[in-house]
Amino acid sequence: MYHAQSSCRCVNLSMDQLPTSSQAVFELELEVIEDNQPILDLLADNCAFSRSKIKQMMKQGEVWLQPTKEQSRNKIERRIRRAKATLAAGDVVRVYHNEAVYLTAPPKPTLIADEGIYSVWSKPAGLMSSGTRFGDHCAINRWVEQNLAPQREAHLIHRLDRFATGLIVLAHTKSAAAALSKQFSDRTVSKCYRVIVEGIISDPLRIDSELDGKPSISKLVPTSINQDMQQTTLEVTIETGRKHQIRRHLAGIGHPVLGDRQYGTGEGELTLRSIKLAFDHPQTGNRMAYILDT
Repeated sequence: MYHAQSSCRCVNLSMDQLPTSSQAVFELELEVIEDNQPILDLLADNCAFSRSKIKQMMKQGEVWLQPTKEQSRNKIERRIRRAKATLAAGDVVRVYHNEAVYLTAPPKPTLIADEGIYSVWSKPAGLMSSGTRFGDHCAINRWVEQNLAPQREAHLIHRLDRFATGLIVLAHTKSAAAALSKQFSDRTVSKCYRVIVEGIISDPLRIDSELDGKPSISKLVPTSINQDMQQTTLEVTIETGRKHQIRRHLAGIGHPVLGDRQYGTGEGELTLRSIKLAFDHPQTGNRMAYILDT
């Protein structure tokens, strides 16, 4: 009926053993031999989890399908969530399970504005911008797809670091996603962040230095200084959007963001918050601005 194409990579088990319910992390790859194989049966026969847990694993985005049947138009690997789905010969199913991720309850974002074809949210610390192969239930776009009424698809347009907070926009149609993505690509979106850094920065500063071989520009404006704590609160605007740009730029000039475990001392919460976001409405072209007061 089906067989393990490559043995699963399991924690505390040899490579030729199938996953058990006690495993914390495993990866499993299965190739379907015959048509019309129920995916739930396939998974239940090859890992020692209950059917209800497997359904939840699928819902949370741990199970992936790579169609390889000749008549399949889309051979790109994608998440498969329907427990009643049937598989075709040649399909490959992959499971990426991490028990800690599976048990994580995502923090809830706050809706700032629902504009129909897009929405703006305040993302809390700990909620991811996008999922991983081990699941996407802790990603904001998946949370919004499941909880925003009326229910709509949610396309990620830009990202915030997992432990950063503040404004993020999601598109609810493909055309809106394309229009908003183009604005980010063309650098016509205004983005402003509030950060608290170690040390004293008294004057506005422009940082223009490459990150990962690409131009990167950050502009800093001090808004308050705490001499006793030797800390400065800044408003930072960025003209580019490189990975960890603000954190890397500030650490590079000797003023890491408070709470930055990767580029700074890492004590306490990351004090990086997206507070202003402005762009053109995807349909009307009107300039839309969103501001967080706190």
